[in-house]
Amino acid sequence: QVQLVESGGGLVQAGGSLRLSCAASGSIVRFNTMGWYRQAPGKQRELVAAYTSGGRTSYADSAKGRFTISRDNAKNTVYLQMNSLKSEDTAVYYCNANNPGRDYRGRPYDYWGQGTQVTVSS
Repeated sequence: QVQLVESGGGLVQAGGSLRLSCAASGSIVRFNTMGWYRQAPGKQRELVAAYTSGGRTSYADSAKGRFTISRDNAKNTVYLQMNSLKSEDTAVYYCNANNPGRDYRGRPYDYWGQGTQVTVSS
């Protein structure tokens, strides 16, 4: 069973920075896609940044120029560096890893962490 553990969230003033970490139980190179989502109160979960197939990166428009996703394969960890934070970045941030297909029980290869709260005060 894959486990993803996020850390690094907290309270920060607008304009500040945070770095989130997502540590996986095992190699992260096996995942087709791995990245960060967030969910603000009353809103749907949305993609923030991710590594997609082929090692490319994808960012939400709101994250471009401010957030950077990176990875350390040796540490089985993916990071999200968030700069110039705004109050609208306040949300629970989730790490996700997935592969196409399903296992022998029909379950998708789609894994989520427990989330880490990011609160940006204005």
